[in-house]
Amino acid sequence: MPLSSDSPLVRRRSFLALTGGAALALAGCARKSEAGSNSVASRILPSSAPPPGTKLAISIHTAQLQLADSGLGKKLPFTVSSWPNLTAGPDVIQGFRAHSIDLASNAGIPPIQAQAIGLGARIVAVQTRNHPIYTFATRPGSGIRDVRDFRGKKIGFSQGQAQGVVVLRALKEAGLKNSDVRLVPLPSTQFLTALQAKQVDVAPLAEPTLTKYLGQYGRDGARGVHTDVVDLLTILWAPVDVLNDEAKAAAIRSFVPLWARGVVWAWENSEAWIASYYVKDQGVTAADGRRIVSALARPQFPVSWDKAIAWEQESADLMAEGGFVPKVDAAGLFDRRFEGLAARAVAPQYQVAS
Repeated sequence: MPLSSDSPLVRRRSFLALTGGAALALAGCARKSEAGSNSVASRILPSSAPPPGTKLAISIHTAQLQLADSGLGKKLPFTVSSWPNLTAGPDVIQGFRAHSIDLASNAGIPPIQAQAIGLGARIVAVQTRNHPIYTFATRPGSGIRDVRDFRGKKIGFSQGQAQGVVVLRALKEAGLKNSDVRLVPLPSTQFLTALQAKQVDVAPLAEPTLTKYLGQYGRDGARGVHTDVVDLLTILWAPVDVLNDEAKAAAIRSFVPLWARGVVWAWENSEAWIASYYVKDQGVTAADGRRIVSALARPQFPVSWDKAIAWEQESADLMAEGGFVPKVDAAGLFDRRFEGLAARAVAPQYQVAS
C-alpha cells in the first residue's frame, strides 16, 4: 500500500530530498551535533576586534552589495573569505554542515528545521516586518482567485523555509486543513519553474521573482493572490561551533552592526539600491524596482527579542502540529548575547522595542 502524502515518513524523506540528502551525504564532514558541541558557550561575547587572520564565509548576498555600495565594507575588521550566494534554507543548512558557510541570512523557519535534524545553530541578529512579503502566484489558467480556491489544488511547499509556514498559516486562516490540498515538496528555488511547467497550481513568491513571473505569464492567466500572512523575521544565524570559536564570534559581533547599517543605507538611498540590486543584479526594470521598493516598509530592528521568540515558537508549534518537525523550544534557537546589537547600531527611527 503506498504511503499517504501526509505520512510523517514521506515528509521527512521530502525534506532530506530538498537538502540533497544532506543528513546522509554530508555525514562524514558534517558539523557534529552531540550535546557538547550543540550548546553555545556562556562566556561573555568578545567586545574586542577579532584577531588578525580571522575569516568568515558569509552567505548574505544583499549585504555583500550593500556593504560594497555604501563603503561600509571597508570597516570590516576581518576577512570575508567568500560570499556564497545561497538563499534557500535547505541549501544554507547543507552549507553549514559542510563547513562552507559560517554566517547566513534566512527567515525564521530554517533554524527550526535545522534543530529538527540535529544541526546546532543559533540566531544572532533579528530584523522584523509587519507586512506580507509573499504573494501566492497561480499557474497560467488555474482559475484560482482566492485562498479558498486552494481546496484540492497542488501547492508548492518547502517545509524548511519561510514559504512553507506561509502556506500553513494561509490555509489555517482560510479555514482549510493541510489534507484539503496537495502539498508538493519542492525547494522554493524550484517554485518558479514548477508554476511555468504547471506542475503546481500555486506557490508563494516574493519580489522581484513575482514581478518577473507575472510579467511573463500574466497575459496567459497567471495572477497573484494576496493574503495578510506576515513572515515576521529576517535573521542572521550561525552554527554553534562557529559561535564557540572566540575569533569568529568576535567577527560576527563586528559584522552585525554593519549589516544593520547596510540595510538602512539601502532604504535611505533607494535609487542607488534599485540600480545596484533590482536592475543590475536581479534584472528587473527601474520602474518595477521603484514599485517594489515603494511597497516596502521602513526597516526595523528590535531591541528586545521577546516578540521574535514568541513568533518563532508559534511557527514551530504549527510545524509540529502538522507532523513536519518534533516539538521545538524556540527560545533555545537564539543566542541572546547578541540581542539588541543590530538595533543599537541604527538610528532610533529604525528601532522597535520588541
